[in-house]
Amino acid sequence: MASIPELTLNDGNSIPQLGFGVYKIPEAETADAVVAALEAGYRHVDTAAFYANEHGVGEGVRRSGLDRSEVFVTSKVWWTDNGYDSTLRSFDRSLELLGFDTIDLFLIHWPAPKSDRYVETWRALERVRDEGRARSIGVANFHTHHLDRLARESGTVPAVNQVELHPWLPQEEVRAYDAARGIVTEAWSPLARGRILGDPTLARLADKHGVTPAQVVIRWQLQLGNVVIPKSTSPERIRSNLDVFGFVLDAEDLAAIAALESGERTGKDPDDLG
Repeated sequence: MASIPELTLNDGNSIPQLGFGVYKIPEAETADAVVAALEAGYRHVDTAAFYANEHGVGEGVRRSGLDRSEVFVTSKVWWTDNGYDSTLRSFDRSLELLGFDTIDLFLIHWPAPKSDRYVETWRALERVRDEGRARSIGVANFHTHHLDRLARESGTVPAVNQVELHPWLPQEEVRAYDAARGIVTEAWSPLARGRILGDPTLARLADKHGVTPAQVVIRWQLQLGNVVIPKSTSPERIRSNLDVFGFVLDAEDLAAIAALESGERTGKDPDDLG
């Protein structure tokens, strides 16, 4: 299997373009799932305080036998902890639960604009980055107007913006904004929580390339230049989701997938939370 490409972030660090998501994996199952993913070849794991499985992620990394420096780990502060001091406390809890000295990427999970604390939260992230405890910092679920405000009120451009992104919601405006500012776009819910996989267009493309519909969508994400973090607890699907480097979608394939755009979300609109 081909090695996973890495993208260079605007702070000089790099991130594996294909990672392993652990959202909704119960804590008791997380370490085994992470071990299975790392054994399959993943080197990037995405967790969050809200997922309540950071300890399992850390345990899985330790059990894998890989050196800590070989595994890129992301975590996030939940929106109810937005604010300067509360974010610092949340970061400390994440480090403790993971059992790490540093987190590779730490994100604001949601801007929660109604509570209006995400700029304070960002200043806390700048601090933990400056202290060397977070190697890179970024955001999740930020619309362009949230990013505009950060740009006006801080001195740091996020390294990553992780957003819901799949063929129904390709986030063209956000991706263009991010690309113009050197921000890497990362896709959560990359398979629309599995709901899109029965689409006949994806089935046709899967037949054309001799792969699964999920592999088609993951390959599409990679060809767009996104970081993508599919999640599974099945060792077979964990391996399958990584096996996407043996085929290339052509211009006709990409146009067919682009036609699936509907604007449908599987999660909340970021302006509606908090």
